[in-house]
Amino acid sequence: MGVTTDIAIIGAGPYGLSLAAHLNAAGLDARVFGKTMHFWRTKMPDGMVLKSEGFASDLWHPDNALTLEKFCAERRLPYQRTGLPVPLQTFCDYGQEFQQRFVPNLDQRWVTSLDRKDDHFELRIQDSDVVTARRVVLAPGIGSFQYVPCELDAVAGPQCEHSTDVKVLDPFAGKKVLVIGGGASGVELAGLLSQKGASVTVATRAPRIAFCGPPRDRSLWDKLEAPESGLGTGWRSLACVEAPMVFYHMPQSFRHMVVRKHLGPAPGWTSRAEVERNVTVLLDATLESSGIRGTRAAVTFRVGNRTQQTIEADHVVAATGFRVDVRRLQFLGPRIMNSLVLEDKTPALSPHFETSVPGLFTIGVTAANSFGPLLRFAYGAGFASRRLSGFLARNAARQPVRAEAELMPA
Repeated sequence: MGVTTDIAIIGAGPYGLSLAAHLNAAGLDARVFGKTMHFWRTKMPDGMVLKSEGFASDLWHPDNALTLEKFCAERRLPYQRTGLPVPLQTFCDYGQEFQQRFVPNLDQRWVTSLDRKDDHFELRIQDSDVVTARRVVLAPGIGSFQYVPCELDAVAGPQCEHSTDVKVLDPFAGKKVLVIGGGASGVELAGLLSQKGASVTVATRAPRIAFCGPPRDRSLWDKLEAPESGLGTGWRSLACVEAPMVFYHMPQSFRHMVVRKHLGPAPGWTSRAEVERNVTVLLDATLESSGIRGTRAAVTFRVGNRTQQTIEADHVVAATGFRVDVRRLQFLGPRIMNSLVLEDKTPALSPHFETSVPGLFTIGVTAANSFGPLLRFAYGAGFASRRLSGFLARNAARQPVRAEAELMPA
């Protein structure tokens, strides 16, 4: 006989851990599956720092029992609310400590399949154990949705990787590396590779690299003109943080447009000096094709409206971002997939994160089309965990009955 739980959470990143901390504090029966901060620990390059400010890099407990500031004070680590970049290792260690204190019921095995069985869900775990749950929350994170353009198919393999597959940088010393993509992951990785002794070229479609500005003292007028929020400065970002439910009730076309366009992947200011000093940058470059020349990859771009340019490299890094598509979550079973109502490849959600499958919820990046850009960032875990944990607590004794009227119209 397998294990039975009321709530199963799939994913142990900032969203899964924050929600679990809220549910545990409320005394609800919940189990969490996944490896603690797995994406952050295994898919980010050594030496990276977070783009988010210190105050915007917390995991969330209902009593704020362990903020990043408190963790750093305990460990005697440098911390500033703003202006001091948070090292990746510090953030990962913080997540590990948060999990050990507030989510002791974490099961660090992977869920291999999830499907609906009558009035409950059945989760199969990697060693063939079966867990039965009345309600399930998906917190998959961005790592499930890597995107590599088909123009790189000819060099796919050991010579070409997505940026999230490049963690240890020492082996690139003395190598010629082509990084495709002018966003945060590509440009910041290029700077780190250069520091390790690689000869790096960054190719981007953009006419310039739009680095975020460094921290500075802000006048009262600056603060009025562009207020600070957990997503950065500006009234639009503040609205995303303060009014996700207003965003939810906007027309679908507007919501999806804002999620696509607001807060693009701009590189952080910490990488600017190294990139401008030591990295070759090819601007206005559209990827056209790729191939192998001898022992090197050869990638061809159309530069502006003028000529083609081919760059040869020992290694190609596709810092080409992510395309969220819930159908890529391979553990979702056929009954669930056949019942999911999708909007632009993400689930249509109720005001409480419930999908069209009764009792199945999703938070994080897969909920951004419903609740806004806030859900694309770890900072959004606060809103999601508060709102969803409250709903699950209020409905703890009920079977998962779901009103279709709660869904936003397609």
